[in-house]
Order: sequence, then structure tokens, then C-alpha cells
Amino acid sequence: MPGFEMFGDAERKEVNDVLDNGVLMRYGFDPMRNGHWKAKSLEKELSRVLKVEHAQLVSSGTAAVSVALASAGVGYGDEVIMPTFTFVASFEAILMLGATPVLVDIDDTLTLDPKAVENAITERTKAVMVVQMCGSMGHMDALRSVCEQHDLVFVEDACQAIGGSYKGKPLGSIADLGCFSFDFVKTMTCGEGGAVVTNNQDYYIKSDHYSDHGHDHVGDNRGLETHPFLGYNFRISELHAAVGLAQVRRLKEFVARQQSYHQIIEEAISGIPGVTMRKVPEGGELSGAFINFFLPDLESARAVAKAFSEQGIDACFHYFDNNWHYVRKWDHLKQSLSLNRLAPEVQKALSTLATNDYSQSDHFIARNLSCLIKLSWTEAEVQARAAKMASIVQAVLR
Repeated sequence: MPGFEMFGDAERKEVNDVLDNGVLMRYGFDPMRNGHWKAKSLEKELSRVLKVEHAQLVSSGTAAVSVALASAGVGYGDEVIMPTFTFVASFEAILMLGATPVLVDIDDTLTLDPKAVENAITERTKAVMVVQMCGSMGHMDALRSVCEQHDLVFVEDACQAIGGSYKGKPLGSIADLGCFSFDFVKTMTCGEGGAVVTNNQDYYIKSDHYSDHGHDHVGDNRGLETHPFLGYNFRISELHAAVGLAQVRRLKEFVARQQSYHQIIEEAISGIPGVTMRKVPEGGELSGAFINFFLPDLESARAVAKAFSEQGIDACFHYFDNNWHYVRKWDHLKQSLSLNRLAPEVQKALSTLATNDYSQSDHFIARNLSCLIKLSWTEAEVQARAAKMASIVQAVLR
């Protein structure tokens, strides 16, 4: 991670094919295309790789979450349960639909705690969204059981986890709907882009229409298409899809490299007294995009993060002090600082975030360090990095 580190002839060929063909929009202009359909081809490849019936490309991972929730009927008055640890896009996508994000604690998987989810369910709860942060997964069986018991839509945000799996199923394919991001820093990139995947044909049809102004995509004349319901513009372009098409064909290579590098670093640091690794549920396989480990306390985590930075170990994050990924620093959300007016009940719900008890999440995030694994490294560089990381951690904990 990220895939842009591996750009080469395959990506250039697909992009030049679009430029030579001249049709940059994914829909229409059939006579000009001469059979070239990059977005359709990428959707087909994603369905195959992710072992799902349907894939709908959209403009971003954020759009994927909004489109997925909308296709399941989530909107004004509904609550969506989500974790305290994620990217800000998770709550942005919910708020955009007029729904209310309900933030609950994580556990040592760094994803939703099933017990916290169950305790947060109200008569307004419509969906539960697990976010597979940093290339791993939550307790998927337990979370699905909670959703089934309460008749809730189960959504899987796998934007950071493509290539991981749980009990043989690719992450993103397990819930009712799965969401992916293909932005510039993801393992597989389109530059900008995302996808909704599902085995539910109704959700797929709705996501297909909703992401393109409600167009029904029936026939070969875009001007004659009808609009069964309102939609918006979350389309991907053929240029972005072309990059993704080349990258998805290399995804197996990318993930194998990530996983190999992850293993090297884990072997170097996991045996250090005071270090514990992130919990991976039984049957789970990491994508290897990040390596996550816990230190004994907040002070030691901050000390190691500082030492890493000072000694050239880049791309390591202490999310407790991070503005983008943890509830602690989301003041704009807590204060409803939006350019458009939010519904009063949404503002009221958000105002409680400042006083809610997230001590369980703090317990894990305060002690966690998350280090990106780059595809561009050589194995020798990874070995040296792992040894240096281990040396720094040992010195701090000593």
C-alpha cells in the first residue's frame, strides 16, 4: 500500500487506450467506443476477485458508503451505528443522507465491539457499519448475529482492507453491502474512485441508478432512459476506471508483497516484552496494508512514535493524537460545524459526543501504533526497518 508506487506499463496502456478512444465518460457514446468499456470491465473483475454477484463503481469510497446506505433505504430519521475509530468519511457519508451517526466503542480488533453495538441499538437504528480499519476485520459472525437478531442492515466498509479475508471470504463481501475506496493511497488505486459490492440484486440495481442521477440504464440511448427515483452524480470516469482495471489485475501480487513484509516486521517486534499485536479474529487473514501493535500505556506509545519519527521510521501513526481518524479530535463533528444546516435531532445527537464515555476505545487507541507497509520497499529494506523498529521499541520500554 499504496498501489501508485507500482504504476507501470499496464496502467499506461489502459489509460492511453481511453485517450486514444476519446470517450472519458462511463455511460453512453456507444458508437464511438468501439467496444471499450473500462468501468464495466473493472466491475466485472471486482466481482470475480471479491467473489460477489454485483459491483457498482462510484467516484470515491465516501460515495460508496452513501450509495450503499441509500440503496438499503437509510435516510432522514435513521441511525447508523459506526466505530469511534475510522476515517472522517464514515460519518460524512451518513450525515449526507440526513441520517444520524451513532459512534460506539471498538475492541482489540480496532473495529466495532459487538457488545457495544447491541447496547446502542434503538428503535431508530437502521444499519450497523463495521469499518475494517488498517487491513483487518472485526468479529464478523458476532456482528452479523446482532444485525440479524434486530433486523438491521449490515454494511462493511472495507476501504482500507482490500485483499484481506475472513473464513475464506474476501473482506467487503461478507456483509449485506461492502464498500471500497480506490483513492490515491489505497492498495489498489484508481487515483479517485470506489465501489459498492453486494449479492443482493435489489441493492445493486438501486446503487446503479442512485449513483447516476436515477438513470435506469435500460437500452442504448441515454436520452431515453427513465428515472425510477431521485439520484445524484457519483459516477467514476473511464480514465479512473482504466487505472483501476490495470491495478486489480495486479492485486494478488500487491497483497502477497504486503503480507510478506507484514510478517517480517511482526516477527521482529511481537516477542518484545510489553508489545502485543492487534487481535485478528480466528479465521481472519490480514491484507498486510498496515501493521498494528499495542504498547503498555499512552506514555510509551507517544515515546515510541516520537522516536520512530526522529530516527527515520516514517508512515507510523499514533491515532490518539491524530485529527482524522479518532473521535477524540473530531471537534467539527461534535459541534455540528456544517455549511448546511443539520436537522435538530442530528445536532442534538452529535452534541453528546463531547461527553460520551469512550474510555474503552481510549484504552486501545492510546496504546496503538499503526505503521503503513509500502509496496515500493525491497525485502532488504524491510528487514532493516524491522530491526530498527525493534531496537527503538526495546530502548523505550527498557
